[in-house]
Amino acid sequence: MGATALIVVDMLNPYDHEDVDLLVKSAERVVPPLARLVGRAHAREDIELIYVNDNHGDFTASREEITQRARAGKRPDLVEPLLPPRDRPFLPKVRHSAFFGTSLEYLLHHREVETVILAGQVTEQCVLYTALDAYVRHYSIKIPRDCVAHIQPDLADAALRMMERNMRAVITVSGECLDG
Repeated sequence: MGATALIVVDMLNPYDHEDVDLLVKSAERVVPPLARLVGRAHAREDIELIYVNDNHGDFTASREEITQRARAGKRPDLVEPLLPPRDRPFLPKVRHSAFFGTSLEYLLHHREVETVILAGQVTEQCVLYTALDAYVRHYSIKIPRDCVAHIQPDLADAALRMMERNMRAVITVSGECLDG
């Protein structure tokens, strides 16, 4: 059986954009279980922990700069618990999918990953598009519903249903997604 990767999507966010109030309400609920999941994944040698984060239009931004901007943003309390460990991959991205314009596919292949666990934000946007790209690349997909934040609850629910039905994603909870 191949390896599993927990991919944390777009959690280094300055929270200064359109629809931020709606996103923050959801992110406040997601950060505690996601931080626990990240901690469990980081402690296990059999789980790859990978951060993929929007570069917010700055194509020269480093891990440190993206992290600092998020920490200096409006909600550092939502960023601090999820700072990427130095010993784990951090890939800046430019658009919705964590695969688009990044080395994620190569990294997953190199690490012999077969299952990806997607967590982060936004369920109905970046998580959905990343799941689709994972599916067309033949990865098994798990989504812990308590670890994905949304802007629009109805669209997030529809996105989770689409991922489950059309991409064969297993919709689970954080306490169970590292099992099996």
